[in-house]
Amino acid sequence: MTAELVRGQNHPLSQTRLEIRISAGTPIVAGATLGDEQGRIHGVERVAHPGTPTLPGLEVSRQAAADHRLAVDLDAMPEAVHRVSVLLALPVGDGGAARANGAGSGGGPTRFGAVAAPFVAVTGLDGTEVATYTLTGLEAESAVIALELYRRQGAWKVRAIGQGYAGGLADLFTDQGLSQAHQLAGDILDAVAQGVARSVPAPPPRTDGDRSRQTAAPALGPDQGGPAPQGASGPVPPQPTSPYGTQTPGIPGGPGPEPASPYGTQTPGVPDRTAPQPSYQGGADTTDPHHASAPTSGGSINYSHPRRQNAAPPPPPAAPPAQPGQPVPPVAGDATGWSMDERLYNQVWGMFEDLARTTAAYRSAVDFADSRMEKELDQVLSDPRSRIGGQGDAAREAAQAKHAQLVNQARATLDRDIAQLTAESEVVEPALPPAYARWDNPVWHGYRVPMEIPMALRLGDLHLPESAELRIPMLVRLPLERGLWIDSGRGGSLDGSFTDSHDLRRLAMETAVAHAARLLAVHPAGEFTVHVIDPAGSGAQALAPLVQTGVLAAPPAVGAAGVAEVLARLTQRVDLVQMAVRGGAPDSLPPGFDTSEQLLIVNDFPHGFDDRAVNQLRYLADEGPAVGVHLMMVADREEAAGYGPLLDPLWRSLLRLTPVPDDHLADPWVGHAWTYEPSLVPPGSQVLQQVLTEVAAARAKYR
Repeated sequence: MTAELVRGQNHPLSQTRLEIRISAGTPIVAGATLGDEQGRIHGVERVAHPGTPTLPGLEVSRQAAADHRLAVDLDAMPEAVHRVSVLLALPVGDGGAARANGAGSGGGPTRFGAVAAPFVAVTGLDGTEVATYTLTGLEAESAVIALELYRRQGAWKVRAIGQGYAGGLADLFTDQGLSQAHQLAGDILDAVAQGVARSVPAPPPRTDGDRSRQTAAPALGPDQGGPAPQGASGPVPPQPTSPYGTQTPGIPGGPGPEPASPYGTQTPGVPDRTAPQPSYQGGADTTDPHHASAPTSGGSINYSHPRRQNAAPPPPPAAPPAQPGQPVPPVAGDATGWSMDERLYNQVWGMFEDLARTTAAYRSAVDFADSRMEKELDQVLSDPRSRIGGQGDAAREAAQAKHAQLVNQARATLDRDIAQLTAESEVVEPALPPAYARWDNPVWHGYRVPMEIPMALRLGDLHLPESAELRIPMLVRLPLERGLWIDSGRGGSLDGSFTDSHDLRRLAMETAVAHAARLLAVHPAGEFTVHVIDPAGSGAQALAPLVQTGVLAAPPAVGAAGVAEVLARLTQRVDLVQMAVRGGAPDSLPPGFDTSEQLLIVNDFPHGFDDRAVNQLRYLADEGPAVGVHLMMVADREEAAGYGPLLDPLWRSLLRLTPVPDDHLADPWVGHAWTYEPSLVPPGSQVLQQVLTEVAAARAKYR
């Protein structure tokens, strides 16, 4: 699961060999510094830049470009290095020697505020994104520390920094304690200006019948003083180069021998199959990632994946023009993203943040008005002469009038923002795909089993007391990073209306079935498997849609023997996958091994569980999500109180949801208590059976 970081947020790194991909709307310089525990760098030899692209465990690009790929091997870092800071700079951001050599003569941007926000992604060797960060809010800065990889208690983490410097690289290096900051900044820009000497030749054209490759002299493009290809008009974009700019010594025009890369070198003209591959947006893809697209006449071979995305996402759709004096009408999918699903996902989270912040501003204004009125009334009452009589009454009325004026102004601003968000919600909600839509959305009536896994899943709705009518979808990224706990206890009722424990348990199980059905519906056929443990058979009625349509891996397990069998099988699965991954041999799993994501629904915990089963359940909750085994528990925590603090880590590791409205969720910005409402099937609707029938038919064809 990708962590979308905001400034200051950190995320643990489970891998040590990483790739950092950078996308910007203009050519930029990418580099990195190796710092101590305080982030200070001791000498220019701890800075990787175009002039010195390789350091132990680190390799950066040799030239300015709109897209970069930095290779990092944290295991190869010296013990004295505790922070790896990734820096970005505009080529004309500093004065120095670079401009004396002609750098910046093309009139490029001089501040990040004039270009698109750079996007940084930390990925594993297989191209899977670990964390992403979009550097927003930059203005006059010409150099910025995008993020840092730092060592804490023997483990590595990534933190989004976004610290910009208007003085460019010189100020950045000075801030990190480098005495030769100005000289190094000039040397870096000199190296960028001289990047033509390090151009990598494009592979020669070939036909399908001739697969031999020949070396060729480097061809300079129009931006390097060379002619444009025949039949082309205007400037020609630079040809794709090796991700790390490496080249076998001896080729004409090559830079000669280079220091060893953390990931090894690459022969020109041969696609590097050991280098990290970027992720492919949109889920599984059956196309060979190393397939070379057919060349055009006289052109070069394109070794990039047909769906590889190296540029910035396309701009969102433009809003229709607003009427004079009216706000701009909202548009569904007006956030950034590669696909409509990603745009809608980002737009929903933007609405969530906007509502959180405008409500926080309103509450802050009301608190200020209350404190000021209280202070003014204290001043009146502190003077015995003004406590009684007309003077005291006038002072009280004046203080109350000021209070009402401030509160009314704050409420008017809040109402304006809520009206705007409500209008946006009315446009966004009908446009949501099934994974994001409520069960009463008409999109479910045309449901078909998808071919790709979506970005996220809707688990319910969120709202605040000040805007009870405005519902924000609660979306969680897929695959699930945490298990789910459907709280069937009486404390789950916000207003205390559910006093019948039997009804609350039934509703909790129906909520779990609705979530499981949605998970099955949004995954391609054969990509998601559901197991059920129902020791006493108390959830048979709620489980009927899953059982009758045949979408479960097996009938619900009952009794202590059924509990032990399912837990042992899933525990063994986690052990096998972990050993295969840690041993670097994922292909060594047994023949016929089910590679789909697994979901275990547990009803009536801890009934039917002995001490061994409880430990296995804790193990699945802790280790399962990383290898595709997820947990959904329907339980009352009070009934498991007999285990004492043994189960506290289990409850903390799960995302608590309730079958009835409850205000137990908080946002990460201001900590509001949001009221959560589960996503349930409307009474009398057959949409759940229709969707599960489609899923079952697709699974039968898949088998």
